[in-house]
Parts: sequence; structure tokens; C-alpha cells
Amino acid sequence: MHIKRRVFIKNLILGFLGLIGFIYLDSFWIEKYIIDWNTHDLSDGAKQKIKIIQLSDLHLKEIKYFHKTIADKINTEKPDIVVFTGDTISRKNTYHILEQFLKLIDPEIFKIAILGNKEYDAKVAMPLFKATFKKYNGIVLINENYAFLKDKRVINIIGIDDFLRGSSNFKTAIHHIDTQLDTIVLNHCPAYTDVIDALNSEENLKIKVVLSGHTHGGQITFFGIPFYTPGGSGDYVKGWYQKTTTKMYVSKGIGTTALPIRFFARAEASIFYV
Repeated sequence: MHIKRRVFIKNLILGFLGLIGFIYLDSFWIEKYIIDWNTHDLSDGAKQKIKIIQLSDLHLKEIKYFHKTIADKINTEKPDIVVFTGDTISRKNTYHILEQFLKLIDPEIFKIAILGNKEYDAKVAMPLFKATFKKYNGIVLINENYAFLKDKRVINIIGIDDFLRGSSNFKTAIHHIDTQLDTIVLNHCPAYTDVIDALNSEENLKIKVVLSGHTHGGQITFFGIPFYTPGGSGDYVKGWYQKTTTKMYVSKGIGTTALPIRFFARAEASIFYV
């Protein structure tokens, strides 16, 4: 009886230690560094599809091996555009890190970035930020729109300023826009999509999708239920949301803030065909 009890306690301890080890491995490595790539086809049978890869919340502080795997994947996929939906860098003097990352991506691939709250918190020098993207075939949109041409097809890309620290203004962003074109909206904080959706009931833009980030999918969750989401998240955490006039995809993003772990909120990058 005593032997069986000792074996039971030993197995219980080993099981507990194994669980702790798994949680540690999962939180500090698997969910942070093995990127979940998702593909979504919104082209609705368009003859000329446009391929977009979304990267959100990179929070670049240094270039690690997994950043190189992301760039390799992008170069293999050969998208028409890579969009950076905010919080690409979160420290003031990390432009050289951003440049190192952009340098890994094929310069022929066009890049479009918007701002997140972390760029504002870090008091990022906007001329330098814009110049860094421009050097690597990219632009930064701050309440602006851009007409992207592929062969004979043109789509609108709208970039909204950050909702928390910037001055989000959908009306300004769509100034002089061609309302007949399919449109993609880049909007860091998903809460502002409620405003976009309401305003678009009057504007009637053909918005295919609003691409957001910011939430990190909760970053640390109890089997997908977040303990906390930052201000500007609204009622949104991750994945697809259908609004009245638009639909939105909230990326779990790639980097981390506060604690350097993810739990049941695996880092992701997404491929969209529009």
C-alpha cells in the first residue's frame, strides 16, 4: 500500500512538472516563434486577384531567427503588398532594427504601413519612419488613401491614424477617393471600426475588409478567453467580425508587450486575396 502511494505521488509530481514544462515551452517559445499563417480569399471570383500579407504588432526590438523565417515566407509567397497594421516598432531609436527587417524582404514587394499607439508612445520621428519605409519600396498612410494598380485592376488602400494616440479620421482618409473601387482599410485599433462602419453607411465605399491588430489576441488567455485587452480593442479580440457595412479581421499579431509570453494566443500572419 505504501509503495503504491509513493508511486502515485511520484507520478503526480512528474505529471505536474511535465505540465509546467509544457506551459513554459508553449508560452515562451512555440506560440511566440512558430507563426500561424492563415489564408483568406475575399476575391469573389475577381479575374485579377491581388495578394496581400498582413503583419501586425511586430514590436521590433531585435532581429531573431523567426523574423527571418517570416521574411522568407513573404519572399516565397510573393504578395503584391505587405501591410503593416501598427506597432511595428515600439522604441524611439529602433529605426535600424526596422531597416534590418525590411532589408530581408524582396525590395520588389510593395509595402504599406500605418501607425499604432506604440509608435506614438515612443515619440517616433515621423520623417525618419517614413523615409525608412520609402527606402524599401514602402509608404506610410496617416488618414490617407492610396490607389494600388496591378495590371488593369485598381483598389483603394486606406490607412487610418491610431485611435488611442493619434487622430483617427475616416472622413479625411477618404478625401478624393474613388468610391467605385474595391477598398481595403488598415486600422490599428479595432474599436475605431465601429466609427468606420457607421460613417460608411453614408459613404457607401466598397470595403472588402478592415484589417486591424492591437489586441494580440489577448496575448495571455485562458483557452482563448483573454484576461485583458488594451484600450482601443472594443469588444474585439481576434479573427473575423461582421459589421453592418463592413467586415473586419483582427490579427493576433506577432510581437508581445508587458510580458514576453503568449498563451493560447499564438502569433499569426495572414494572407488575403482580394
